Order: sequence, then C-alpha cells, then structure tokens
Amino acid sequence: MGLIIAFLIVILWFLNLLYALFYQTLAFDNGWVYVQILLQTWLFTGLFITAHDAMHGTVSKRKSLNFVVGFVATFLFAAMNYRMLLAKHKYHHDYVGTASDPDYKTGNQNFFLWWFSFLKQYVTILQVVIMAVLFNVLLLRFDQFRLLAFWILPSVLATFQLFYFGTYTTHKLPHTPSMEPYKSRTLKRNHFVALITCYFFGYHYEHHQFPGTPWWKLYQLKK
Repeated sequence: MGLIIAFLIVILWFLNLLYALFYQTLAFDNGWVYVQILLQTWLFTGLFITAHDAMHGTVSKRKSLNFVVGFVATFLFAAMNYRMLLAKHKYHHDYVGTASDPDYKTGNQNFFLWWFSFLKQYVTILQVVIMAVLFNVLLLRFDQFRLLAFWILPSVLATFQLFYFGTYTTHKLPHTPSMEPYKSRTLKRNHFVALITCYFFGYHYEHHQFPGTPWWKLYQLKK
C-alpha cells in the first residue's frame, strides 16, 4: 500500500503541474489560479512527506525501493540531496529539540529566522545549479511567469507548510512535561485539518513515538 500511495502522490503532482502549465489561465482576477497554486503546494508537500516515509522505511519493505522513492520524491520537490536528508533526519530523531538536532534552532526562535536556519541545513549549491538549469530548459517551452506561479512558488510555499506544521509549532519552546521524551507537540484530534495542513504530520508526538508508522496511518494513533 505504501508504494501505491507514493505513486499516486507523484502522479497527481505531475498531472496537476502539467495541467497548470498547459491549460490554466494565468490572471490575477481568476480565482482558480489561487486554487491551483494551493493545490500544487499541497502536492509538493506530499512529495516531501512521501520522501520522509521512505526515510523511515515505510514505503516498502525493501530498502532499495525506499531509497529510490525517497530519491525521486526529493528530486522532484527541489533537486534535494536525499542521502544528506536521510542522515540529518536520523539526527533529528536521535537528538530531537536539542542543539544537535539539525532541524532545531536554539536561541532566538523567531519564525522566519528559524525557517531560514532550517533551509540552510538542506539547500546545497549543486541543488541551486540543477534547479536553475531545469528552469532555463523549461523556459524553452513555457512562459516564465507560468513556471514561477505553478512550479516555483508552490515549492517555496510547501517549505513554509512543512516547516510550520512539522517543525515550528511542534518543537518550539517552551518544552512542557507533556512533550517529553520527544520534545514534540501534537495537533488536537481533527483528522480533516491534520490531513489538509500536512498529511497528518501535525500528529507529531505520535510520529516520534512510532516513527515506523506511515503518514496515512498516523491518524489511527491519535487518541
């Protein structure tokens, strides 16, 4: 089932992007443009959540398939280095909410400062070069404003979505006794809100408690 769900997310992301680039009218007074951007943002977030499941080995029982799915999903998200993500995510779980956690920011936990610090952990020069090359190749076929609106903007918005619901609100100070031993908060029980905000990833205490549970089963752990 994990492979099927991963495949569906990738296909939906691809098909919706193609539809937006080829057929969606790009006009500020067209409400569907904003719906399209929000939908593509959610699907970009789904790509990363899929890669996250692969990191935990929950897409497939075969390690090699998890690696392939994680590699493809992170590349489609923004040409990210999956091996680096995999290594740093292990540190996140081992040292959650401490100075050794690559996703955590000690000191000033201003949202934008932390988001920028979060991005610095994962953005590489090679990634920027690859994205720049892809953008210029796609310019041979698509208008730059369509690419910015339906490809670049949703990917950037997805970083905010992932950061806000998966890191900032769940791990920021103060760390209360109810957050121990994972220094993690969790959303109140509302499966619809949890799904549309970040694929149940807001049930974050449950994720750290049972990291071997795929995203689409996290709601079952919520009491």
